[in-house]
Amino acid sequence: MSFAVSLRKVFLLSAVIAGPATAFAQSAPANLLPPERSIAHQPVEADADAVASEMTAVQDASPLPAEAAPALPWSLDNAGKLLAVAEAIGAEGLDPADYNLPALRAAIAGGTGPVLDQAAARVFAWLVEDMRDGRTPMTHRKQWFVMDPDADRYPTDKLMADALASGDIAAAIQSVAPVHPDYARLRDALGATPQSDGAKRKLIRANMDRWRWLARDLGPQYLMTNVPEYQLRLTVNHKIVKTYRTIVGKPGRQATPQLAESVEGVIFNPTWTVPQSIVKGEGLGARVLGNPAWAKKAGYTATKGANGFVTVVQQPGPGNSLGFMKLDMPNRHAIFLHDTPNRNLFAAANRALSHGCVRTERASELAITLAILQAGLTADEGVAKLKSGKYTRVPFTKKMPVYITYFTYGTDIDGKLRGFGDIYERDAPVLASLDAPRVANRPRITDEEVIEILDDPRA
Repeated sequence: MSFAVSLRKVFLLSAVIAGPATAFAQSAPANLLPPERSIAHQPVEADADAVASEMTAVQDASPLPAEAAPALPWSLDNAGKLLAVAEAIGAEGLDPADYNLPALRAAIAGGTGPVLDQAAARVFAWLVEDMRDGRTPMTHRKQWFVMDPDADRYPTDKLMADALASGDIAAAIQSVAPVHPDYARLRDALGATPQSDGAKRKLIRANMDRWRWLARDLGPQYLMTNVPEYQLRLTVNHKIVKTYRTIVGKPGRQATPQLAESVEGVIFNPTWTVPQSIVKGEGLGARVLGNPAWAKKAGYTATKGANGFVTVVQQPGPGNSLGFMKLDMPNRHAIFLHDTPNRNLFAAANRALSHGCVRTERASELAITLAILQAGLTADEGVAKLKSGKYTRVPFTKKMPVYITYFTYGTDIDGKLRGFGDIYERDAPVLASLDAPRVANRPRITDEEVIEILDDPRA
């Protein structure tokens, strides 16, 4: 796609964002958003800053309590309702055998009292934890660094107290299930898949559980990329308004981790500070210092300190390895979304080609769109900053959540439910955990190594 065509698409999208009062609105794609409800005129149900801050608020949280539950009295009626929910929990991709239902049945038969209270409280807490936080323990979530805030948002003790007061046990447990429509699609698919197709059922269950690893509600406005699908979605007011092809990390230590972070701004015409593994390890520093003509043509500048340390920076320009934009999303993994001058690679079927960062198709269009949505720029202002050729950081007025996920079965960008290649072989441990006994007292934070990505966007 040419640069001019990409910018024209930005104007079309900005017209939809701004409402129908521009000439572009009439020519915007009909399936982008219903014309009577532009993005600007739809209510935002939640503050994106609040969603983003909650994702990081639990980073130092302690592990989940050991099925902690208050000693509240359970009536036989409420206990019977709980038993019915647990017996039918297979519809949610969970296994009734995990919840020691014979003990609950025996306690119900014995009548009200402390034994019933403890048995019912334990089953309720286990069901809530698995529905809210996922059944898969952290040891089986490979390179999963998402901080799920739901245990703080929906504490078990309050859910139980409210459920016993209302008598609606099923609603209380269902209230912590993911609200994303893809979860409902998977649940329906599980119900339609015969028991004889055990492999497909397990794959669906594994991906339903992956939704539970995320926050129940992702917020009204966010970016989400599904790594095995090689696609990025821009969601505004709960509607997917644009999709973009992506290039992700190669398998191995350069594999893209799974994160929930925040985008704080967009950088037009970025510079690239070259990692020392390239400056020193590949001799780029010496080449830049020794061949000024070549360095100028390639856009490199080098600084040599008194101690001999060489810093190399590639300046903005059409040959910059980060392309024309990158998203400012500080995180300890050094992962971000950016453009690339090698746009021909987006036509490849297998796009696990990078050193870990996520390269984005039509990145200039995305950058201007986000500047309109999150910084209040007009399309003209965004285009001007892009075409200036100068490094320009545009801070957002509200942070935007970005989710880097890993689903191997789900809804694709065409709305079809299908499988995606398990490019990093992350399914096997999740599938194994479904066959293993339920793990109690699961930690909320992974102890897996954080691999800082020293990205080489030239590759």
